[in-house]
Amino acid sequence: MFKNAGIIFVAVLFLAGCASAPNVPQEVVEPTPAANGVSALNWSSGKASVFEANQPSELSPQNPTPIAPVKPSIPPVMTWTSLANWAAEHKVGKPHLISSTPVSSYAIGSANGVMILTIGSHSATWNGVEINLGFDPQIIDGEIYLHGLDLQKNLEPLLCEPPLTFPQGNRVIVIDPGHGGSNIGTHSVLDGRFEKEFTLDWAKRIKPLLETNGWKVFLTRDSDTYVTNANRVVFAAAHRADLFISLHFNSAAPDTKQAGLETYCFTPAGMPSTLTRGYSDPWSERLSSDDFDAQNLQLAVKMQSALLHAIGMEDRGVRHVRYIEVLRNQKCPAILIEGGYLSNPTEAKLIESADYRQKLAEAFAAALK
Repeated sequence: MFKNAGIIFVAVLFLAGCASAPNVPQEVVEPTPAANGVSALNWSSGKASVFEANQPSELSPQNPTPIAPVKPSIPPVMTWTSLANWAAEHKVGKPHLISSTPVSSYAIGSANGVMILTIGSHSATWNGVEINLGFDPQIIDGEIYLHGLDLQKNLEPLLCEPPLTFPQGNRVIVIDPGHGGSNIGTHSVLDGRFEKEFTLDWAKRIKPLLETNGWKVFLTRDSDTYVTNANRVVFAAAHRADLFISLHFNSAAPDTKQAGLETYCFTPAGMPSTLTRGYSDPWSERLSSDDFDAQNLQLAVKMQSALLHAIGMEDRGVRHVRYIEVLRNQKCPAILIEGGYLSNPTEAKLIESADYRQKLAEAFAAALK
């Protein structure tokens, strides 16, 4: 489940603060533009109904319509930087070698926690939770070098910025039960029950728990209704959401062995995605979603950690993607969670259990306290 069991021991090395604050989910991807002109977000909530479309989307569109990118206001970072120099500049603990076999791994930490990096691998861990860098760390002239975007978009939000917190009162969250209506999602390997049923039940269990904690909660659907992915994004903007979280369950069919929990957030401009599922991955594209890169990552890590602690499932990591439309053009921090594999008999049995879905709901709510 959690990697790097010795992480607590390593953490004592890093008490300094900062100077400044495989198989992929079988998602319905509908790359059509979201509506423009929605008013700016704040902590109040407007009223809007669930948007419905006349026709269901295709599960595997062959020619997705591109969304017009927003011209970047800041040129993408292209440089590689010495990790030791970066650590000194940001007043965090210097990197320490923790393993040299089979490849070299280093730990770097702050008061927030510890990140473990492996030379030549984009896979890293943050406080034991797997995350994915955009570029593999390298050894250059005997020093560890990281791409500037990884420093800016992955290390700084976790090591240097204050941990993600939520203000009290007037907090609005949109929870998106994946699929619905004719869009059935994947199905259980055990008895063929549809993903759409389990995502809706999970969302309905979360709603009262969050409301008890002071959140104002809207569901993109509260029944077996078809809603386009684009309209789910519009729905969040219309309700002036402060957070958007989409709920799904995974499949690797016909493979029945793939297992674990995954959380997705939008890929920062200038960085390659962790996976593309055959869709184009325009690095230079900048959308409104990029305004929340730091919060997206912090939210994804926080939720992934809480769920893993609650259910003891294999950690498949926090991943960056561009192709999942409900994460595109968001006007607030947004993530997508895959709560287990319906193609895996063991996990399908869990997912079909009301007790398991309640554990997922309680862990979700606890992460947002």
